[in-house]
Amino acid sequence: MRKASNPIGHNCHLLNLQKKSGMSTVKTQALLLELNTEYKATRNCLERVPETLYEYKPHPKSMNMGYLCLLVAEIPLWIKHMVIDGEIDFATFKHISPKTTAELVAHFEDNMKAAREALEAATDEALEKETFTLKANGQVLYSSHKMADVATTLNHWVHHRGQLTVYMRLNDIAVPSIYGPSADDKSFTPPS
Repeated sequence: MRKASNPIGHNCHLLNLQKKSGMSTVKTQALLLELNTEYKATRNCLERVPETLYEYKPHPKSMNMGYLCLLVAEIPLWIKHMVIDGEIDFATFKHISPKTTAELVAHFEDNMKAAREALEAATDEALEKETFTLKANGQVLYSSHKMADVATTLNHWVHHRGQLTVYMRLNDIAVPSIYGPSADDKSFTPPS
């Protein structure tokens, strides 16, 4: 089993980079802090979903639980591609096919590491100036500044994690404390 990473050291490292480069990382640091703040609750959710429920769907129009878990685990990888590559094409974006919860959580950890490293290496100037483009089979769906799209992607990630907690509740999987107590976890554990 992989050890959960420590996001606190990443934020200190970022401050040192800002001092050395002379470039601003105030906004980028805020994005990294938000990514790290959502990490623990997201991991706690993913760890609790057994692979035996990956085919579960609460409604015929809903995605299955396995795909939803994969989406929640992969959204940090989107951030890496946004910052480093400047584009994602749905036709060429590689998904893994985890067979177990342990494989899914390991994939999530790899994606978190990639997102952190991309944000740590970025500057506010670059993210505000450079464009991210989302494509489907080469056709442009939209383009926006990387800074705005990374922020939107973090919100999108939280949205899908919330969706996952509903699926968890419907399957009697204990929902962890996220921003405060849940019906299953009464703690006020601070995010890390």
